[in-house]
Amino acid sequence: MFSRATPARWRTRLAEIVAGEAPAPEPVGEGGLTQTEALEALEALARMAEALLSAGASAADVTALTLRAAAGAGLLHTQVDINYTAVLVSTAGADRLPLTSVRVVKVRTSDYTRLAGLYDLAHAAGDGLPPAEIDTRLRRLLSQRRPYRPWISAAGGVGLAASVAVTLGGTLAVAVAAALVTCLLQVVLSSLNRRGLPAFFQQVAGAAIATACALALLVTGPHLPPWIGDLPPSLVVGSGIVALLAGLSLVGSAEDAISGFYVTAGARAFETVLLTTGLVLGIAGVLDLGQRAGITLSLSFSPGQPYPLPVQVLAGAVAASTWAVSGYAGSRAVLLAGLAGATATATAGVCTQLGLGPAASAGAAALLVGFLAEGTAWRWRVPGLVVSVCGIVPLLPGLAIYRAIFSLVGGGTSAGLAQLVTAFGTALALAAGVTLGEFCSQPLRREFDRIEQRVRRRSLNRQF
Repeated sequence: MFSRATPARWRTRLAEIVAGEAPAPEPVGEGGLTQTEALEALEALARMAEALLSAGASAADVTALTLRAAAGAGLLHTQVDINYTAVLVSTAGADRLPLTSVRVVKVRTSDYTRLAGLYDLAHAAGDGLPPAEIDTRLRRLLSQRRPYRPWISAAGGVGLAASVAVTLGGTLAVAVAAALVTCLLQVVLSSLNRRGLPAFFQQVAGAAIATACALALLVTGPHLPPWIGDLPPSLVVGSGIVALLAGLSLVGSAEDAISGFYVTAGARAFETVLLTTGLVLGIAGVLDLGQRAGITLSLSFSPGQPYPLPVQVLAGAVAASTWAVSGYAGSRAVLLAGLAGATATATAGVCTQLGLGPAASAGAAALLVGFLAEGTAWRWRVPGLVVSVCGIVPLLPGLAIYRAIFSLVGGGTSAGLAQLVTAFGTALALAAGVTLGEFCSQPLRREFDRIEQRVRRRSLNRQF
């Protein structure tokens, strides 16, 4: 009963109780914690799990990290249940009485610096950090200022669009045009977000603005100075759509589904489909209005001589790094994300030259990125999820989705559906490849302890 107390301490307390000088001690549970201490530890763990889920961690990681922290706090019989919008942590208190804490996930933001700090806190809690210190560090972490100003984060999204334009074969003028369009998108979407507009309508507005800019570019193109060169509207709008696709939780939903957390995976997948549908509606609506006004976009473009693979690799590295900056990542995470983006672009380019299709090339690149990110990023105290999610950004099928929607609006239903299926197949290949790479890299992780192994194994066995 008094497993964590020294005999001399409890003999002194017993003498005080007999003498009437001190109240009777609270009942102590199996882990050596009183009822009050168990409640404090449970509340701290629930708040930490909520913060991890809201920062973008997968359900499997949140469950494993919370159970590890519970074992470090002395809560030996703890269960964690996650359903995307809520976190429920239950344990056995004194006299095996059940204790439960529920936290609702209200806000989800991309803050990779905060996510890295939460991972460090969870591992420190697993090593025996006191519950009071967990709560103090968590409050300090959630209240600290972000490493960049908002305009720097917005500039990261602009840099992403410009570098993706180069990856797709656009010239310097196309990259500048894509950056200007994305800058307009950032301003409008930031204003709509401050006014509380739902994310679905923000996606519709963003896609509509990008497509409207492409129509305007088509109309004004013949009147532009000759030194600007060719500005294919399809490349401009495709690069802008990649910036809108990058924020979707493709990797998280795929990993949750593969890990057996089907409720959370279903919610994330439905959110991704819903937001992608917003892109489809925005593009289709503006294209239809353009056709009714006699403005017909063409998907053909001639960027000239294709860029060599080293130039594409450099553009991919810049795209991944700038997206990490837009997510408030630290300097080490930005550097690792750039390396992951370069690796993904190089792998996809080599696979394409070998004759593989878009989905297979994207899947192979994502597999390698997920394997390397999850297996080595922890050495620099950076979550592998941050590196892998940023690393696959240059391969997102923004231009493919635009081409599919254009074909659907133009009357080519069968061709448009086939292209749309190909685009979604590429996106799923990216998510599945990253997830498989993370699972394959587990033997490389020294910190992958028995608790995390048990959670992963139980999740996989749940499917059979």
